Amino acid sequence: MSGVYVCGLGAVSPAGWDVAALGKVLQSQLPVPRQPLARPDPAKPLQACPVPPPLTRPSFLGHPRLRRASPITQYAAAAALEALGKLAANRPPGDRLGLVVCLQSGCVQYSARFFEETLRDPLTASPLVFPETVFAAPASHLATLLGNVTLASTLVGDPACFLQGVALAVDWLEEQRANACLVIGAEESHWLRADALWHFQRSSVMSSGAGALCLSLEPGLSLGVELNAITDAHTFSTDLNRTRAALAMRSQLPSGAPTEVLFDSQDDSPQLDAPERAAWGDWPGRRLSLKRILGEGLMAAAAWQCVAACDEVARGAAPAANVSLVGCNQQAIGARFARSHSQP
Repeated sequence: MSGVYVCGLGAVSPAGWDVAALGKVLQSQLPVPRQPLARPDPAKPLQACPVPPPLTRPSFLGHPRLRRASPITQYAAAAALEALGKLAANRPPGDRLGLVVCLQSGCVQYSARFFEETLRDPLTASPLVFPETVFAAPASHLATLLGNVTLASTLVGDPACFLQGVALAVDWLEEQRANACLVIGAEESHWLRADALWHFQRSSVMSSGAGALCLSLEPGLSLGVELNAITDAHTFSTDLNRTRAALAMRSQLPSGAPTEVLFDSQDDSPQLDAPERAAWGDWPGRRLSLKRILGEGLMAAAAWQCVAACDEVARGAAPAANVSLVGCNQQAIGARFARSHSQP
């Protein structure tokens, strides 16, 4: 793969509301603070790595479609606008923007509120809340906020689905269905999600936020980063377990060099991390596991991995970066970002 350029990055995370904050925390390699998470049963305490409040109220929250939107939409909007950067203000009238929003748990806060109202009294459950519960709500709000969105899609899956969103955006660009594409991964916090995570990954701490990549075929818009490769999606099955899927993904990416960096999806869970450790045991360069610093952000964490990889290359800290995503229950998929030779 060549000729696909990264022309913008955006992030909202427990580190803060931009890519600079994300990079600063990752360079320190110190885990972000954990806080108790309120839940109906105080006998079972839960923790989370929350997104801190923004230093100033984002102006986009005044948009009619975002006044009642869930936090997941707010995070996605902030990441999207940062990734668009100068394009957001200087896009020509005929510009066509593609939008891919990737989610795993989705709008859980409004879903919990709606079903709580329904269980309490179905006759009084607010119909105004229901539209905010559907997985497509964030993409719908973003399309209205950004304008000139000619293609929009919502992908739901495990965290590895984020790179499928990137692959879909590449298809749209190469088919000339869009001039630029935003790919966003986002999640929001709720005790229900943290409780569900506890049942599967006892050592994980929930986090939330969003990450965004803006892709284009125009080298003049590049940050100096090119998408070199996306592997096949190796779907878990009785014939291809997580370890074999991780190894198959690894075999489709370059062997690496000591100057390069690997962003993997490990999270201090020995059983779940074992397939990825086996796949990348021969990696010769630096490696960074974002979830150990920022918490288990599910789809948002997958997006942060890609954003951090691109930021590393754009800053000149590494000539190339590999991203490894071994999902929790669906697939293993990887990508490679490298310094663009077309960039002066």
